[in-house]
Amino acid sequence: MPSELTTKQQREARRAEKVAVLKKQQAAQKRNRIITLVGTVAASAGVLALIIAFVVTSSVPKVDPDTIDIAGLQTFDDLPANHVTTPVDYATEYDMSPPAGGNHNQVWLNCGVYTEVQQNENAVHALEHGAVWVTYNADEVAGDDLETLTESLPSTYVIVSPYPDLQAPVVASAWGEQIELDGVDDPRLADFVTKFWKSADAPEPGAACTGAIDGPGKI
Repeated sequence: MPSELTTKQQREARRAEKVAVLKKQQAAQKRNRIITLVGTVAASAGVLALIIAFVVTSSVPKVDPDTIDIAGLQTFDDLPANHVTTPVDYATEYDMSPPAGGNHNQVWLNCGVYTEVQQNENAVHALEHGAVWVTYNADEVAGDDLETLTESLPSTYVIVSPYPDLQAPVVASAWGEQIELDGVDDPRLADFVTKFWKSADAPEPGAACTGAIDGPGKI
C-alpha cells in the first residue's frame, strides 16, 4: 500500500478540515447568541424591576396637608396684606413675634439661608408668596444643629435666619400659621413644612421667592 495519500484522500482530508472549522465557527456563534440572549433578558428584567419600583412608589398616596394635625399650632386669621413703607410693630398690632403675616414692605426678601437678622417687613412679603420662614435662637442653635436644621428644609421657598429674643429654640412661620419648636429635631417641623410650604392659602401662592432683595448675611 503506498505511503503517500492519493488525490482523493487529500481532497477528503481537506474537506474534513473545513467541516471541522465550520463546526467550530457555528458553535462559537451559538454561544454568542446565547450570551446575547441572556444579557438581553437580564437587562429587560432590570428595566422591568425599575418600572415596577416606579409604579409602586408612584402609587403611594401623598399626604393630604388638611389631615395633618400639629400640636401647639397657632393660627392667625384675617391678616391684612397691604404694602406699606413704614415699619410694622407686629408684636403690638398682631400679637406675634416673629410675624406670620400682616402688612409688609412692597419688596420681598429672597428666600435662602441667612446668618444675620432680617427685616420683618420684607420677610413677611415672602410669606405672602407661600414661603416658610424658619427662625432660630442663635444662642441655642449653631454649628451642627444649624446645619441639621438647614439640611432638613426644602431648597426653595424657605427663609432661615436668626431672630432676636426668640421664645423657643426654633419657630416656623407661614402666612397666618406658626409653631414653636423644641429644637432642630422636633418632628413637628417636618409636619409644618408639609402642611404649609407653598400653601395655596397664602395670599399670593406661587409668586416669586427670588429676584427681589438679599438681606445681610445670605449664604
